[in-house]
Amino acid sequence: MFALVGAGLFALGLYALIIHAHLLRKILAFNVMGSGVFMILVALAKRSGDVVDPVPHAMVITGIVVAVSATALALTLMLKLNAASGHARLNDDSQD
Repeated sequence: MFALVGAGLFALGLYALIIHAHLLRKILAFNVMGSGVFMILVALAKRSGDVVDPVPHAMVITGIVVAVSATALALTLMLKLNAASGHARLNDDSQD
């Protein structure tokens, strides 16, 4: 069940990443995709019977810390871009 929900979250995040142009929504889509990957890793941690492998759980905890710091960096860069250009969207060079 967790693996299916994780795959659904990853697909939802990928869809939002492709569709939306606003950078805040793209950052949130990356976070949703990461949450889906974390759920899949936790779902696959069960080896056989009632034995659970602790290594994927440790990887997920480390991944959460890295995801929070990467999100903070991305939000800071988005705010700098917003202050410099006045909008939080990337320029499309094909329109020039």
